[in-house]
Amino acid sequence: MKMNFIDLRLQYSNLKSEMQEAINKVLESSQFILGPDVPALEKEISQFVDTKFAVGTSSGTDSLLLAMMALNIGPGDEVITTPFTFIATAEVVAFLGATPVFVDIDEKTYNIDVSKIEEKITKNTKAIIPVHLYGQSADMDEILDIAKKHNLYVVEDAAQAIGAEYKNKKVCSMGDVGCLSFFPSKNLGAYGDGGMVLTQNEELSIKLRELGNHGQNKKYSHKYIGINGRLDTLQAAIIRVKLKYLANGLEQRIEHAQYYIENLKDVVMTPYKKDFNKHVYNQFTIRTNKRDALKQHCLDNGIPIAVHYPIPLHLQKAFLYLGYKEESFPVAELASKEVMSLPMFPEMTKEQQDDVIAVIKKFF
Repeated sequence: MKMNFIDLRLQYSNLKSEMQEAINKVLESSQFILGPDVPALEKEISQFVDTKFAVGTSSGTDSLLLAMMALNIGPGDEVITTPFTFIATAEVVAFLGATPVFVDIDEKTYNIDVSKIEEKITKNTKAIIPVHLYGQSADMDEILDIAKKHNLYVVEDAAQAIGAEYKNKKVCSMGDVGCLSFFPSKNLGAYGDGGMVLTQNEELSIKLRELGNHGQNKKYSHKYIGINGRLDTLQAAIIRVKLKYLANGLEQRIEHAQYYIENLKDVVMTPYKKDFNKHVYNQFTIRTNKRDALKQHCLDNGIPIAVHYPIPLHLQKAFLYLGYKEESFPVAELASKEVMSLPMFPEMTKEQQDDVIAVIKKFF
């Protein structure tokens, strides 16, 4: 059976008539920049994640960048985050002249190890960026307590975790700012790049919006040095169609994850979920010390595999200037050698899952 890691073509075919109607409506209006679908989506997303304010952005990366800019992160500042994430999390910190400070991860959840955060705080620390990796929330109570104690900002990187919950609270609703990505492979994906920043703070939301529109507080009046970080109307219209089906899609992911876990728990390490968390499985990531051989076996048998992430950020050439070396973060380094993600998407069939399971079991 031919299989995709995520089947965007199937998803589109299921939504084709509704999607074409939404796209045609934008084309006919010709309001391609900040058209009515953008504020409509902002309102819908803010309701979905329980925040008061939302600002559409051009990508998940720009969501993080705008959050840093709005919080005045810059040269001389330090921002604590995880080395086991996509580079954008730390990239935006470095881009603004601040210093990413890495903390090792929890060996079960792969999220930042909250017990190791406080020892990295200095007089220059200004913020913490917890990443809700693979679709499971980081330990937000501990992070928020540390931030309050040391007067730090908290920026939630929820690029992989829209709809995830921590103790019945939605991710993006707990920190000073929450950041989403609508990259096509995300649980809620655009047909191109897109993102959103969310906050409970009205003043901060205004600043985020202005910074993302060239620093304008009104046309041709520039209050800040900003960026062109706006969400396209076409992408907003596309995401609005998909948003109607997101809750059901997340439940399907959870069902698929439970089926994988039940059938694979005796041969590989399956995802660990804390009891109080709602994990939405943007990736279904297993772990084995035979990862590379298993990955090749799967590929040879028609099962697409991804590795998130094969090189921790502290060992990336771009961050060597920070002075970290191998063994700086042993938990993240070992995970990077052992994790691999299996095909996972709402429309996946039991037959497809059974094929994946059979190939993995055959290897062992």
